[in-house]
Amino acid sequence: MAGQQEAVIWLRPEQAPVGRPAERSRAEITAAAVELADREGLDALSMRRLAAALRTGAASLYRYVATRDDLLDLMIDSTAGEYHLPAPSGDWQADLLEIAHQARQIMRRHPWLPILVVTRPTLGPHGIDLLEHLLDVLADHPAEPAHKLEAFAVLNALTALFVQNELAASDPGAQRQSSYLRHVATAGTHPRISAILAAAQPERTSHDRFATVLARALTGVLG
Repeated sequence: MAGQQEAVIWLRPEQAPVGRPAERSRAEITAAAVELADREGLDALSMRRLAAALRTGAASLYRYVATRDDLLDLMIDSTAGEYHLPAPSGDWQADLLEIAHQARQIMRRHPWLPILVVTRPTLGPHGIDLLEHLLDVLADHPAEPAHKLEAFAVLNALTALFVQNELAASDPGAQRQSSYLRHVATAGTHPRISAILAAAQPERTSHDRFATVLARALTGVLG
């Protein structure tokens, strides 16, 4: 247990107890990492690139963050600080959808975030505040505590997947696939695909679909 706690960066001192006085803060380093990832993508994020952005040496950064994984955890949690968390309104579904709409906006501001939400869910101080808010919204809901925690996970994961699909839709590869699918539908060799695409409603916005799918999923999880 002690080893697991030591692995969580928020349970470690900001800087090693030995060495020169701190010249940077975790918040400053995290903000620079987020800015770099926003601008150039997650693949561009390295200790060397981050050190260059901060005008310092890469070795000095390891006095504040031991690994790149530590840095990713700090970045993920920093985005959870962007939520506005008002008092619950009494309408749990509306309040959860409001959280989800904010999550969607935050993930679109940080295109690197959705994949990390799916692949390495992280709870730091800001994430804990968000979870506490969700549980406050659901305080009077009769669902089991475990199901409320599942609702938090489902909200995050579905929103991340939805944003990933939105971002991928503008990719040239996705556009080529869409063009091929329309070709197949027009050819008539796959009648079920043709029927589905003919019945699709392009005027329906992704915003409407997002809210509908998420509301159904949350209702199903919470019972």
